[in-house]
Amino acid sequence: MFLDPHHLSALSAILRHGSFDAAAAELAVTPSAISQRIKALEDRIGASLIHRGTPCTGTPAGLRIARYAEDVGLLEAQLARELALETDPGSARVRIAVPADVLATWFVDAMAQVPNMLFDLVIDDQDHSADWLKRGEVSAAVTVGGHPVTGCNVTALGVLRYLPTASPAFIDTWFKDGVTEGTLGKAPCLVFNQKDGLQKAWLSQYIAPHLSPPFHFLPSSHGFVDAAIAGLGWGMNPAALAQDALDQGLLRPIAANAPLDISLSWQVGRVLAPALKPLTNAVQRAAKQVLLPPSAN
Repeated sequence: MFLDPHHLSALSAILRHGSFDAAAAELAVTPSAISQRIKALEDRIGASLIHRGTPCTGTPAGLRIARYAEDVGLLEAQLARELALETDPGSARVRIAVPADVLATWFVDAMAQVPNMLFDLVIDDQDHSADWLKRGEVSAAVTVGGHPVTGCNVTALGVLRYLPTASPAFIDTWFKDGVTEGTLGKAPCLVFNQKDGLQKAWLSQYIAPHLSPPFHFLPSSHGFVDAAIAGLGWGMNPAALAQDALDQGLLRPIAANAPLDISLSWQVGRVLAPALKPLTNAVQRAAKQVLLPPSAN
């Protein structure tokens, strides 16, 4: 099936900006022209592609076709570079699923090493980033473990170490009788969101598998550290993110020598792997600066 590239660019621009008017401004055409392109594409596909609203969002079919358009752009940019068809082939766009803690600790450094690429990041819990690849909604992802998603190449990146941390005052208040099943069952903890299983994983590994302490929801990596410093609760913070606070005595581990090590991998759709090779190299370099070697887990 041939899909008109002008129609595809209109769809991608609408989903990127959330409106027909903004898409028209980006593509230097009228909003009417954008509407006509989308109508023609929907007629071609035989399905609605956009939920009209504020902002406009994609239907499942619309999101899949927009992903296809971005993949084509990546492959075209690679071909232009390899054949030297253009001295400046322009910036290709790539959609990636990245855990929030990965973004907060090292992934921005990888992005900065690939200046000719535009990024559309999907932020999700690390245990669920692979789901975006399975659904075909992203071209690459940082995932937990090394189990490959069908159709993807997998590169082991290393281990992101988490430490159970809290403020000294919180530890003195809640754990004056020690870090035990009893005290941990009462002390408030910090949880990133409903998908975050790090605190329970640590409790299961070191204390008790079925504890359900009271908790705060706090969906921000940096806010997680700040909340721990403020004494709201204890939580699993990436060692790289909490190190300054630990060095300054603002945070302390609630238990010595009790890290939680999470192995991370980089997964890329196999068809796009050659086009994304510069990004893969950058991801490996940036990860190496922060993560522990894979064998450390």
